Amino acid sequence: MVRRRTAVSIAAAALLAASPALTACGSGPAHPGAAAVVGDQKITVSTLQHQVNQVRDAQAKSPQAAQLTSQSGKLSRQTLTMLVQSEVIDKAAADAGVTVSDAEVQQMHAQALQQFQGDEAQFEQAVLEQAQVAPSGIDDYFRTTLQVNKLEQSLGYQPGSDTATEALVAALAKTSKSLGVHVNPRYGTWNVKQAVIGDTKEPWVVTKSASAVADPTA
Repeated sequence: MVRRRTAVSIAAAALLAASPALTACGSGPAHPGAAAVVGDQKITVSTLQHQVNQVRDAQAKSPQAAQLTSQSGKLSRQTLTMLVQSEVIDKAAADAGVTVSDAEVQQMHAQALQQFQGDEAQFEQAVLEQAQVAPSGIDDYFRTTLQVNKLEQSLGYQPGSDTATEALVAALAKTSKSLGVHVNPRYGTWNVKQAVIGDTKEPWVVTKSASAVADPTA
């Protein structure tokens, strides 16, 4: 089975540890056309929607299409969290002198594929089911995995351990605070402490339930 040591697993760990009260900078100043802004990097709504659509298309082609779609009611927020975390991880990696080569990404891809006897379709299905990552995003998925592993090592921990995850989340929280993260309240509010996007604090934003609509922004 493919390891979920990526931004999405960081988000899951952080959400499990999160307290009910979110303590963070929220929507911040207006940025037309932005789903989020990380430092001086703008993540546009169109970029987010493109990635969400890629996952949706992959889900629709899956034998488990109905199940995958029903379980991804917050896909836009989860995808945006991954995009924001990717920017934060890139900054943290640069600060720590951590680099990942294309050769390392391809090696990790090949090793993961071996677990499925070289069956690319089964491999892509596993990544889609486990991490909601479309086939076109798999190499980015592995690049982030390697960055995360190397960052945990740079912090003095064994990659994948609970203590490593806790230390990494704390480090990413510090990095995101220094960068400044502003999220369009349509998608939620950035929680600096946990380095994830949580429910919006804006009273005028109405959050639709998963039962009402599969994805409020799709």
